[in-house]
Amino acid sequence: MRLAILDLLRLGLPLVLMFTAVTKWRFDLPVAYLLHAIVLYVIMAGLILWHAPTEFPKPGLGIANRTTLIRASLVLPVVPLLFQPGILNDAGYWWIIVMSIIAMACDGLDGWIARRSGTSTVFGGRFDMELDALLILALSALVALSGKVGTWVLFIGAMRYLFVLAGWIWPRLQGTLPHSQRRKTVCVLQGVALLVGLAPLTSTLIAATATGGTLAMLFVSFAIDTKWLIAESPR
Repeated sequence: MRLAILDLLRLGLPLVLMFTAVTKWRFDLPVAYLLHAIVLYVIMAGLILWHAPTEFPKPGLGIANRTTLIRASLVLPVVPLLFQPGILNDAGYWWIIVMSIIAMACDGLDGWIARRSGTSTVFGGRFDMELDALLILALSALVALSGKVGTWVLFIGAMRYLFVLAGWIWPRLQGTLPHSQRRKTVCVLQGVALLVGLAPLTSTLIAATATGGTLAMLFVSFAIDTKWLIAESPR
C-alpha cells in the first residue's frame, strides 16, 4: 500500500497539476480552479486507497492502473471547468474537446496492458469505469451549459449513477453483468455524441440529434441490463 501511495504522489499528482496549470494559464482562470482540481485529486486518491486491494499483482498500483492514473490527469482538470464560465467559449470548448479525445483514445489501453501483463483486477476495471463515468458526467453538464440542448442531456451522464442508486434501493440490481460489446459500444458513442454536441461548429439541431439519439440508446441498454439482472438474480 505504501508503494501505491507513492504512485499517487509522484505520478498522478504532478500530471494533474501540470495539465491544470496549463489550462489555468491558457485561459487566465482563477486560483480557485487549481484548488478545485487538487481537492478532486485528493478525493480520488482517497477512494483509490480505500477500495484498493491489500496487495497488487505488481509493485505499487501496477502498470495498468498507472496508465489509468495518467488518463485521470486529463479527466480531472476538465471537471472543475464546470465552475469557470470564463472558459465557456469557442476556444475553451476546443480545449476541452482535445483533452477529452486524448483521454478517450487512451481508454482501453489500460485494460489491454492489464491483460498482456497478467495484472487484471476487479479494482482496476472499477477504477477505469468510474473514471469514464466521471468524464461523461462532466461533458454532459458542459453540453447543457453550452445552451445548445436542454438540461435533459444531463441524463446521459447521470444514468449510470442513477442505476447505482437504484441498486442500493433494490439489491437485485447489484449483480455482476456479463461481458457485453453492446455496452462498450454505447459507452463510446455517448462520449462521441457529447463531444459533437460541445463542438462550436455543431448546430443546435445536430447537437440535439446526436445527444438525443445517444440518450435513447443508453436508456435501452440500461433497460436490457436491468431486465437481465432481475431475471438472473435470486429472489
